[in-house]
Amino acid sequence: MDNLKVAATERSPEVDFDFERGVLRLRGESYPEDASTVFGPVFAALEGFLADAGRRAIEVEFDLTYFNSSSAKALMNMFQMLDNAAGAGAAVTISWFFAPDDDTMKEFGEDFSEDLEHVSFKLVPVG
Repeated sequence: MDNLKVAATERSPEVDFDFERGVLRLRGESYPEDASTVFGPVFAALEGFLADAGRRAIEVEFDLTYFNSSSAKALMNMFQMLDNAAGAGAAVTISWFFAPDDDTMKEFGEDFSEDLEHVSFKLVPVG
């Protein structure tokens, strides 16, 4: 599979999915008018990776400074895909980055992590 690289826009995050290394990163803000346009290619790439990877490890890094409700739903769908893969034996690590003074983003990370049973979820203060 080819790597997936999507540059950030004013309303959507940078996406960098290195298939060989098994690392997916989302960085920036996410409040697109159509979340499916932004997240559709990410879902397709992630599904393909997880199908081909079997039990191979994947690390996912979320370094978002803001996201809207449609992006939150897309993130939750992504977390469910990852949790299902981890439940099937894949080694999945999720890192949720947040600024130490950003209680909202920290709480979102905590809330997302509570819904996941099988992944290793790390809250990472940065800055």
